[in-house]
Amino acid sequence: MFETSFIELDKNALKANLGFIRIHIGEGRKLTCVVKGNAYGHGIEKYIPLAEAEGVDHFSVYSTDEAERVFKVKKPTTEIMIMGSVDNEGLKWAIENEIEVWIFEIDRLNEALNIAKKSGSKAKIHIELETGMHRTGFSNGQLNEAISTLKNNDQYFTLKGLCTHFAGAESITNFYRVKEQIKTYKRLVKKVEKSGLVAERKHACCSAAALRFPEMMMDMVRIGILQYGFWPSVESFIEYSKGKIPKEDPLKRLISWKSKLMSVKEVKTGDYVGYGTSYLAQRDTLMGIVPVGYGHGFTRSLSNQGRALVNGTRVQVMGTVNMNCIAIDISDVPNAKKGDTVTLIGYDGDLEVSVASFSEATNQLNYELLTRLPMHIPRFVI
Repeated sequence: MFETSFIELDKNALKANLGFIRIHIGEGRKLTCVVKGNAYGHGIEKYIPLAEAEGVDHFSVYSTDEAERVFKVKKPTTEIMIMGSVDNEGLKWAIENEIEVWIFEIDRLNEALNIAKKSGSKAKIHIELETGMHRTGFSNGQLNEAISTLKNNDQYFTLKGLCTHFAGAESITNFYRVKEQIKTYKRLVKKVEKSGLVAERKHACCSAAALRFPEMMMDMVRIGILQYGFWPSVESFIEYSKGKIPKEDPLKRLISWKSKLMSVKEVKTGDYVGYGTSYLAQRDTLMGIVPVGYGHGFTRSLSNQGRALVNGTRVQVMGTVNMNCIAIDISDVPNAKKGDTVTLIGYDGDLEVSVASFSEATNQLNYELLTRLPMHIPRFVI
């Protein structure tokens, strides 16, 4: 059955990206691959076996539902860490299945310990420290109660980590703020360790922080966007490239998004295309209809701005992006016909529609565009 569009994942690109990441973080540090947001739009169910084949054995997610999806497809020895949302029922499932969980408030800590007591399974916990992000984590004042609770229940948990998250390491404008966070993190870690509690791993770095603050990579690095072949920001690539000749991008994009021409028809000069009057044909035009619209993640902001590739030729979106389709100008495409492949993101010959260029046209981050790709679009490994 023909789907309206499909996504391809390049396993050789992942191999190259993980090679680059492992060289950067060095030996002796644990790599956890962050697969929240449906593996940044790449698809958890397809991505986990792909990454495991390249030696990845630790994945991080945001919520219980994501952890359950990873759990169903992972190898028995592969570890999972939940960094965010988990209710009491989900916490019970996580502890009983040896899923690691971030603890950032007393209520969750008490519940985790109570579940561990009743189930006989030790809770694998990471204590998150509030260092200035002001989102989740134990502040200095709250840490005393957490330490006391842990020391009085040491038989019910394994302290897998002491962690924090930096408030925008991808941007130089946050440099001072992150530096202050580093100082706070070190001070709070010292306080925890002075109490006699020792964590297996200390970790703070996401992709951006690993590039910009490599001294903070410590025992484990939480890599998200880099593994998929994207830089956290233009700034992070510029900083990486300093002193390097040539300044080539070592990362390879895994993802391509493609569809097909559903219909081909002629539009006469002076005719309006689609809803409203935003596009007036300036010449006799050959128009192609593609069965992808804002209901599939091709945002309406790309009306009259979006680009695609057909038969090695770059083409423009004509008129308003509809819920289920777009119109493109294929007048200059050689031998264009119904059924031809349309590349929405990725390469066609030497030309590319990058996620960066796609998102710049809509003021979206790479992260946002990728995670908005619907889960129902089929994904294939190539």
